[in-house]
Amino acid sequence: MKKLLAGLLVVLSGVGAAHLRAASQVVRLGGGSNELFNQIEQVLAGLTEITGMKPVKKVAYDTIDKARVNQFLNERIKEFIKPEEIRAEELALKKFGFVPQDFDLKKTSVELMTEQAAAFYDFRKKKLFILESAPEAVQQVALVHELAHALADQHFNLEQFIDLANKSDDSATARMAVMEGQATWLMSEYLARRTGQSLKTSPAIVQLMSRAAQMSQGQFPVFDAAPLYMRETLLFPYSQGMLFQHALVEKFGQEAFARIFREPPVSSQQILHPEKYFQEVKPTEPALPSVSSEEDYEELTEGYIGELDHAILLRQYAGEKEAESLSSRWKGGRYRVLEDKKDKHTVLAYVVEWESEAVAREYFGLYRQVLAKKWKAMKVSLDSERKVEGRGDDGYFIVRLNGARVSSLEGMNSLAEAAAYPKVN
Repeated sequence: MKKLLAGLLVVLSGVGAAHLRAASQVVRLGGGSNELFNQIEQVLAGLTEITGMKPVKKVAYDTIDKARVNQFLNERIKEFIKPEEIRAEELALKKFGFVPQDFDLKKTSVELMTEQAAAFYDFRKKKLFILESAPEAVQQVALVHELAHALADQHFNLEQFIDLANKSDDSATARMAVMEGQATWLMSEYLARRTGQSLKTSPAIVQLMSRAAQMSQGQFPVFDAAPLYMRETLLFPYSQGMLFQHALVEKFGQEAFARIFREPPVSSQQILHPEKYFQEVKPTEPALPSVSSEEDYEELTEGYIGELDHAILLRQYAGEKEAESLSSRWKGGRYRVLEDKKDKHTVLAYVVEWESEAVAREYFGLYRQVLAKKWKAMKVSLDSERKVEGRGDDGYFIVRLNGARVSSLEGMNSLAEAAAYPKVN
């Protein structure tokens, strides 16, 4: 799904304080220096040795404090993300039940990023920033991560790389995982080499570094209090992105660092399952259900809901076991949020396709549980093997099982609005 948080990661490519603090403990640094930026040439030389990519020009740099980070984030939101886009995204998250109804997406996103920011690379201004109050060891780790971004930007234009996601939310998520996953892998490999080790021969280090962010929980109250969806989508590009990059290095060697920008993954599923990237397995685009009087509505937002989104949804409302069992059998998903032009009620149109009818049937039952748990009140008027309909907190709903697809309309003023609903086979 579209995410303001991902939008902030797009306008600045950074790494969180939790990950950096844990990383500096997992791979010990030796011989630190307070003259941080004097290490730039040495670090770039090390990254060149690993990737084969040489710096094209010098990298601009500066330190920054928390207040300026907060100011920077607010300015970038104002500059690049329209208020109506934020409202539409917030509504979509609420309609799915990813966040509570009183959730303030902009406020929480800025607070979360401000708390987590230890360093970032602004690839519009081509400049890296390190938090001046961060411990010296964290600053050194951050420098390596941000220089990895700068090196990639000089060769592949990170801003254009994200813009070429073809408006697919899931594709943009995958590309963010490429950027952050590669920088995290290179940071980890650079630090490992300083201790005479390598990720290529030390699987334990790979696993430790990919889980580094979770190792510092309890120190970041905004992160800990954020909805599961916000936490998971913030960590995904770093943790799963790193594992994805490692799979590519194992298969392609040094060629992997450039190859992944030239032939990027198209979905979060390919990040989670590198073999699907190698096999070029692409998401399907199932047809969405529609309301009967389309002309009465304005489309607020539309997009793709991927394997990652479904894994989080199931984890939140059904349980870890169910999320683990079902989400990997996802094939494709889409959604739209419509707003009635007169009374302003909103409708969620949603469809997901699974690898078989049996899997879809299982999800159909679980999604009924999702509805019951995300709403305060749910009154079912019809409950059959292929259709569930009734009324929830925000209006009438109808959910149907059609072959390997499960689709729903939620938030209607009446069930008659679903007259154009796809027929059940």
